[in-house]
Amino acid sequence: MDNPFQLITDAFAPDYQINLSIQGLDGRIMLTLSNSGRVVAKRMISAEQRNDPQRLKRLVQSIQFGIAIEQGHSAVAILEAMTDGDNHTPPPPHVKGHSRPVMGL
Repeated sequence: MDNPFQLITDAFAPDYQINLSIQGLDGRIMLTLSNSGRVVAKRMISAEQRNDPQRLKRLVQSIQFGIAIEQGHSAVAILEAMTDGDNHTPPPPHVKGHSRPVMGL
């Protein structure tokens, strides 16, 4: 099994300072991501999430999705990238004055 702490570090280390702290005897840990002294995301990770690679991957994607939305990226483009294999690079932020793509349903 892959080291869950390494998976978290690999996902966020290039862009954020990572703090993992134990929150209880049940194995919960608090993940705090910060950038230039500002907290960007804070999530509680249960022992079950941490020990299940699929659940941990979904948690990481969820955090990345939330950060990208906060930064102004298109939710549709992010979801398309997330469902397009292992490409987790968010699209560029929306530029004012340019229309956002419309998803055809």
